[in-house]
Amino acid sequence: MKTTKLAAIAACLLSLALPAHAQQLKGDVHFLNGFPPGGTSDLLGRLLAEALGPVVGQKVIVEQKTGASGFIAAEACAHAPADGQTIFLAPMGVMAVAPVMPGQKLTIDVDKELTPISNVGGVYNILVVGSVSPYKTVAEVIDFAKKNPGKLTYASSGNGTSQHLSGELFKKLAGVDILHVPYRGGAPAILDMVGGRTTMMFGNMPEFLGQIRGGGLRAVAFGAAKASPLFPNLPVISSTLPDFKIANWFGVVGPSGLSPEWVGFWNRAIQTVAKQPKFIQLMTDNGMEILAGPPDEFKATILADRKKWSDVIQSAKIRVD
Repeated sequence: MKTTKLAAIAACLLSLALPAHAQQLKGDVHFLNGFPPGGTSDLLGRLLAEALGPVVGQKVIVEQKTGASGFIAAEACAHAPADGQTIFLAPMGVMAVAPVMPGQKLTIDVDKELTPISNVGGVYNILVVGSVSPYKTVAEVIDFAKKNPGKLTYASSGNGTSQHLSGELFKKLAGVDILHVPYRGGAPAILDMVGGRTTMMFGNMPEFLGQIRGGGLRAVAFGAAKASPLFPNLPVISSTLPDFKIANWFGVVGPSGLSPEWVGFWNRAIQTVAKQPKFIQLMTDNGMEILAGPPDEFKATILADRKKWSDVIQSAKIRVD
């Protein structure tokens, strides 16, 4: 009798456990990306897709659906079946900035129509100037800006972008007046810095690496909380402005209605990849850090960054319309 009861209990426990482990992909995975080839989002997406394939046992195919600052891809993910076959590489801008940006017309409610799975990669924020620029330290930039209000300029890839918000946070914390010059994308902004037509730019390190290594741009300091292993001796802006710590990230989300079992499946897959030496090295070499963690931690990051950027947006009176 005792043996029979134990067997029944064991069978019951096994049946309860099955849903968490019975997830099985039924073909190629659609890994949506909201930005064109060549940028940080594309690079991270392809590194992650290549590493995830062997872990989940299916091809993970990156599908570029560009436009609307990532919301074309976000909307496609939101409307996809919640069967585990579609995931989206969600940038901080979609999840944490756009929902609190005045004038931003959103095609979906990211809280109701997307399901957070895991944060994945942090992109080192870095302040750069053209190689012909006289500024070599954050203190020099601040000193000149205070003595010459409105004379310095900072470039961005558009209003409301992480580069724009980084510049406004710098202005607020340093108490300086620096003119914002928005461009249609990062490439033309970088070219104008190299040519000496704009002073500086706060942005994603992977997009600057080529010009830094080629001598067109000079790295001044990291806006991230710590230095990248690629430039371990470069100072951080927070040593001068303690509250300037920019964490720009990309996470993975699924459609609304994605079951806890599928969330667990993809979270475990991402955390498995995050521990692989090859993936770790590729992320380091390309100026990114690994941020993989549980879904609740990702949700907390989204909410914390909404509060942070909402304060910056309101202080600078930023609107996108």
